[in-house]
Amino acid sequence: MKIVLLFILSFLALGAGAFLIIDVSEKPQERLQQINNDWLFQASNESMQDNIGKSQNWESINLPHSWNSLDATDMSPGYRRGAGWYKKKLNLSIDGKMRYILYFEGANITTDVFVNGVKAGSHLGGYVGFEIEITDYLKSEKNELLVRVNNNQNREIIPSSKSDFFIFGGITRDLWLKTVPKTAAINSIKITTDEISSSSAKAMFRVSLDGTKLTEHRLRIEIKDPNGSSVYQNTTDIGGNAAEVSFTLENPLLWHVDSPNLYTVSTEVLKEDKVIDSYENRYGYRWFEFKENGPFYLNGKPLKLRGTHRHEEHAGYGAAIPNELHRKDIHMIKEMGANMIRLAHYPQDPEVYKACDELGIIVWDELPWCRGGIGNDVWKQNTKRLLSEMINQNYNHPSIVFWSLGNEIYWLPDFEKGDDRDKINSFLTELDEYAHELDSSRLTAIRKYYEGAHIVDVFSPSIWSGWYSGKYTDYQASVDNALKKYKRFLHAEYGGSSHLGRHNEEIISLDNKIASTLGNEAIIQVNQINYAQDGDWSENYIVDLFDWHLRISETTESFAGNLQWAFKDFGTPLRPENDIPYINQKGLVDREGNPKDAYYVFKSYWSDDPFTYIESKTWTERYGEEGKSKEISVYSNCSSVELIHNGKNLGKHDKNIDKFPASGLTWNVPFAKGENTLIAVGTWDDRIVYDTLEVNYYYTPPGPPRELKLDYKVLDDDRILLTASALDANGRLSTTYQKKVYFQGLNGGQLKESHGTATGSSVIAMANGTASIILYPDYTQENSEVMVLNQDFKGSYLKIPLTKKTALNNP
Repeated sequence: MKIVLLFILSFLALGAGAFLIIDVSEKPQERLQQINNDWLFQASNESMQDNIGKSQNWESINLPHSWNSLDATDMSPGYRRGAGWYKKKLNLSIDGKMRYILYFEGANITTDVFVNGVKAGSHLGGYVGFEIEITDYLKSEKNELLVRVNNNQNREIIPSSKSDFFIFGGITRDLWLKTVPKTAAINSIKITTDEISSSSAKAMFRVSLDGTKLTEHRLRIEIKDPNGSSVYQNTTDIGGNAAEVSFTLENPLLWHVDSPNLYTVSTEVLKEDKVIDSYENRYGYRWFEFKENGPFYLNGKPLKLRGTHRHEEHAGYGAAIPNELHRKDIHMIKEMGANMIRLAHYPQDPEVYKACDELGIIVWDELPWCRGGIGNDVWKQNTKRLLSEMINQNYNHPSIVFWSLGNEIYWLPDFEKGDDRDKINSFLTELDEYAHELDSSRLTAIRKYYEGAHIVDVFSPSIWSGWYSGKYTDYQASVDNALKKYKRFLHAEYGGSSHLGRHNEEIISLDNKIASTLGNEAIIQVNQINYAQDGDWSENYIVDLFDWHLRISETTESFAGNLQWAFKDFGTPLRPENDIPYINQKGLVDREGNPKDAYYVFKSYWSDDPFTYIESKTWTERYGEEGKSKEISVYSNCSSVELIHNGKNLGKHDKNIDKFPASGLTWNVPFAKGENTLIAVGTWDDRIVYDTLEVNYYYTPPGPPRELKLDYKVLDDDRILLTASALDANGRLSTTYQKKVYFQGLNGGQLKESHGTATGSSVIAMANGTASIILYPDYTQENSEVMVLNQDFKGSYLKIPLTKKTALNNP
């Protein structure tokens, strides 16, 4: 059955007592003023605003902000769960004809707002926007805002603290002051579209308004197409607190992942031809169909869903990410060739949805019911309200196709009998019906709750072939089985961890110890043999795993598609033992957005931007038997590639995705002892693209390490890169050494620690015998003194001269 989407220009009006949300992705200057700057902050569990107001222990900050930006990923177990206070002086020239409202894009998890010593309002729940009206509490000119935010553990609020990610505390997104007239203000604008085709689209606009003299005003609406040409204008009377306008657009420019056409709607409230309030936003026209036991269609044509996942956090920022970094993530995902993203496991910043609308990325938006089972009545009320807020405030985005109701919802119950399947199914059914009531145009979904697979429209079982269970060669059988079993099957989450820079000449194989499986892994895996805990976490294993999965996905026509987990490494309290402690390392890029090898595997299948990539830029010290060739893979989207080794052309290979690995772009290379140069030359129509790699090759394996040597290099920005190397008795890099090392800054600078990256963690496992960290030197001192150590090597000490001239000349 064809399912026609609704395209909403703005947020729906919420129910009585709820907080009204506005969409700030397109914001008229007269309506919204960002108030991110010049705040004071204090980490304090004080509950009384009178007491905190007298405190002198404030630090200056700007928003977005989280008190967990670094402490979540430092080397101390746990992270701060508690309250934080924000204070700001707000100077306003009060206009008695206007209403003043604070719009929070998001704050975790509970928020209380005080204005001039009086509580103005509260919000319970993170990851969604909300408003607090402050009109009645303002004074002329000088006002004091106090905001208390608390991320303390609260089992009556989703997500569960047993989830595999940090629940960052703070005002983690932008904050706005909204000013609207009391007499007539636009509350929300909704457009429903039906009978959509390439030739026409029928639309109904419904504008809701707030005010005291609405009947004295008129409403003007203008629609402009993606090229800026006006396609519709209308002025109408306002009846009651709403106005409705309908029209049919001929030959609409459809929104598609390859052509994300967006229309702009301008709405104005008029009194005697004077504009009283105005609102502007964008929307799109498109329809979709998800075939039962089959593929996905967009605008009447099949579309393979090629996706990934994103957590809302970044090295050094936690969840308090500036908009430019939100956009960087989404742009990198699009440049990789993806056309879909699952926002895991909660609604994300408005900038993310805006970028997905503009770039053409389909969105799976998710209610943060992540683990914890079902709760009490208060928990149910909070969960249902958060579903309403998620749908209502994001309803306008043409990129959104799926409303997910949760993930692993039965795992690790927070309440007694919270894993009772009958109770979970009853409430899940209630949520599913409520989601369709709020939005009948989109599909509901859930991941990894098998007993509820029949309740929602789309289901994803848990298939981690080659990581938490089974072998990656099981993937075809798992897909075929799920296609038959589930009405609409979309596979969310697959992959595995990789430690940036780690490679092995012989990939660890557990195939003879692991039985084949068609899916679900055990919750507790203490006695389970799998690659997650028994593998080597090398980049070359993960490259092969993804290569296999992508080949299956791209060549199985009836399969709608899959979404890799996850685009970027992210922090988690559940993984202190990882190679980078407290970091989930399943990303295609590291926590700062630096690509791993796996990023280029996806790009080779999905991207239309010609490239070649020789595996791997971080694998330049290698060894093997004399006279025995090594297989070298080139990942490319070019139709053909030739490989040149030390000036000799090893031949041209045509790309064929039916072949594994690297779609047949592999060569047996007879490495010479010492320096080797590889050049890959790719052909894309009439374009030629290159990649080069220098490899230092040995005919004998390295010996066990006998020394931990510490060196440094001054970078272009005057920071210093420290590198620890495990050397054997001959001074050669011991590339098989993988134990953790510990960096210490003694004097003359500060290590870049608690960032959870390959150069931003003071505790890190070695990758092929090396580990590095950035040092911020204090150039007012003569020297920096640093150490690296572990139990095998009691310590290597280094003194670095900090005279800038001599430091910059140091090799």
